[in-house]
Amino acid sequence: MSGQPFCDECGAHQEVREALTGIKQDDIEQNECPTRQRSITIPEGGVNAIPHTFEFDFEAEVAGYMSKIGSDGEKSCDACIDGSTGPAVVFCCTCQHLLCKPCHDHHKRNKISHHHQIVRLDKESLKILPFKKKSTKLLCSQPHHEKEELTFYCETCHLLTCRECTLVLHKDHNIDEICNIAKVHRNAMREALVCCQDITSKLTRATVANDMMAEQVKASRENATLIITQTFEQLHQTIEERKKAVLSEMEALSLSKTTALTLQKEQLMKMQDEIGLYTEKASHILQTQTDHEVLALGDLLPTELKAITKKVENVSLTPIQSSDMHVCLYTNFLVKELSIFGHVTDSSLSPSQSTWSSESAVAKVKEMYRVKLMTMTSKGERYPYGGLQVKAELRPKSQDEIVVPGKVEDHRDGTYTITLTPEIGGPHQLLITMDGQHVQNSPSGLDIVMKYSALCNPEQVINCSDFCEGLFSIAIHSSGDIYLTCRGSESIRVLDQIGHQKRTIGSSGSDDGQFDDPRGIFIKGDMLYIADTGNHRIQKLTTAGQFLQSFTCRRFSFRTVESVIVDQWHRLIVADYSRVVILDQTGTWLLTIELKDRSTGLAVDPQAHIHIATIRGISVYTPDGITAVRSYGNGTSEASGIVIDDEGYSFVNETNCLSIFDPRGYKVHTFGKLKRPRGVILDPKSGSLYVANCGAKNVLKYSV
Repeated sequence: MSGQPFCDECGAHQEVREALTGIKQDDIEQNECPTRQRSITIPEGGVNAIPHTFEFDFEAEVAGYMSKIGSDGEKSCDACIDGSTGPAVVFCCTCQHLLCKPCHDHHKRNKISHHHQIVRLDKESLKILPFKKKSTKLLCSQPHHEKEELTFYCETCHLLTCRECTLVLHKDHNIDEICNIAKVHRNAMREALVCCQDITSKLTRATVANDMMAEQVKASRENATLIITQTFEQLHQTIEERKKAVLSEMEALSLSKTTALTLQKEQLMKMQDEIGLYTEKASHILQTQTDHEVLALGDLLPTELKAITKKVENVSLTPIQSSDMHVCLYTNFLVKELSIFGHVTDSSLSPSQSTWSSESAVAKVKEMYRVKLMTMTSKGERYPYGGLQVKAELRPKSQDEIVVPGKVEDHRDGTYTITLTPEIGGPHQLLITMDGQHVQNSPSGLDIVMKYSALCNPEQVINCSDFCEGLFSIAIHSSGDIYLTCRGSESIRVLDQIGHQKRTIGSSGSDDGQFDDPRGIFIKGDMLYIADTGNHRIQKLTTAGQFLQSFTCRRFSFRTVESVIVDQWHRLIVADYSRVVILDQTGTWLLTIELKDRSTGLAVDPQAHIHIATIRGISVYTPDGITAVRSYGNGTSEASGIVIDDEGYSFVNETNCLSIFDPRGYKVHTFGKLKRPRGVILDPKSGSLYVANCGAKNVLKYSV
């Protein structure tokens, strides 16, 4: 629209007025209007400033112009009083006055009238004046109604039509007035213009944002350049400092070798001087002294020679220092690290989006638990580089417990393998951080499955009701044979692994190899130790039944011997009612531990601490038995037997069950529907757990 000029009168029409809305005045060239054949600029207020009465004003203006100009010939000046200054030469379209030359000059100098539109009174100049408006009506070309104006539009045929044609040629077509159709198109054009303005605004903002981003990229580049330069300068400085330190080590080693060689040389030269002095003295005597004088000197010179020779023998005649200086610069690892050190990417590392997964949903005590960490960027993409500071730890719920650090393996591709080995069971928190920030789902709760927590039902039940009234104690030989002491029996029962009785050891009496109410029993190697309760002694036999030794306390008599064990120093530790007595391997008394309650069982842990089971709990003493260090299982229901595995887990018999305590003394598990269990032992070969179930007269075997 802006490429086609319009005169003022055409712009006065509502349709043209709407079409020209938004077009700047400067965008419309001064040209001849196709409907008026004259060029007049749009007012400063734009199209909207054109008055609605412009058509009437235009006709009046034309009539005024024509009456003023008149016919050919001289015209008098309208501004002069008497017209004596000469004929009119110009016409002021604004004032509608004919002006002579002096009045014209005054008109141009006057501040009010200098901007008026002036035209000369010649044929060429008069062309810019408005002429009678040509008809802009479009007429129909069909015969018989050529003078009908085209005021309708057929949307079916896409043609302009007159009223007559709409009734004949376009009878059933979709017909509407031209102004309505034009209005629809104008509205569409307005919407398009608004959309264009919105798009233009967006494009402008996008261009500005692009420029700003370009500036930020430039700033980021400068900042990254500074960081990279400073980092590598620091590395270079570190390498230079390390170079100086290594050179200093080399100089110190060289000085040490040189000093040692110098001292050795001085010692050798001193001996050489002594040998030279002796040689001169001996040569002089041989040449100048008589036989009597030589005899008078006796063995003085040979003695000196022996002393010098002895010195030479005690001194190394080879250099005491080698020339070797082994330079230990293992560059392979360092070069490999430096070859992949440092990266520049357009996305930052995002710990909060980095994820970890585990091989198993269950973590067990003393077993490795592996976690795989995958690092991610802020864009949700995998971070492809290594070298990050990744840390992991297992933190127990109790703050008093030891935190387990994780071992981190960097695969240099953005993934890490973390290995943790839980020390204790129970609830923990798993914490994984990258460069000091927690990764996704960290910290996370993790329950550590405790050892032996799955123990429940016995693997084997050995019935002993045929030969005993109840069981006291149990021991297992490395061959798998089971040794039992039974209530109401004065001998030791030996069973095979299936439970068949193989033989008995001993008989009733007080002689060697005889027993009176035997209770506690313990096997160490091929030696069998029995608490001979009724005879107030400990007997030592071979596992085949041969008597070897009898132990009694020379300091005092045993009261009621309940159990006996032998530690790694071959000391006998005896539970004697409300005290524990320690004897050496010859039976000599070493120490007595006085207790408040009756002792019912003994065990030694991997650290050689002595665990004493009483009817109220377990007390732990130092290996020498002097100091009580801790207690656990307080409130245990009449503990009546205890055994400890190689990892420090304690198995304690209670009234109707068996409880397991971890090395800290925390109860891990309680299982079994037992009847007054007494003895408990671990098979040294298979690791199976055997319980002497006294009330039920059977032995229960559990696979652990």
